[in-house]
Amino acid sequence: MNRMFVCNCFGITEEQVKKHADDGACTPRQIASACKAGTDCGSCVRRIQALLGRGACPTRELVKEGNPAVALASDADLPEAA
Repeated sequence: MNRMFVCNCFGITEEQVKKHADDGACTPRQIASACKAGTDCGSCVRRIQALLGRGACPTRELVKEGNPAVALASDADLPEAA
């Protein structure tokens, strides 16, 4: 199995970051709270941001209710261009 490490300081992989995101961590700070990634040298914060994407993030309450942490926006949800 080929593991792609995101945080070398704490040995955190992409899969671990994605798992924390699925569990409701929506920001690099929330990922850091979950697994310490990004709290030492900080070189992985941009990669964590890229893995999290720029989409809307539900609140932890929605995740606790069993709803998915990542929601896809439909065209109707997107604002019109100015």
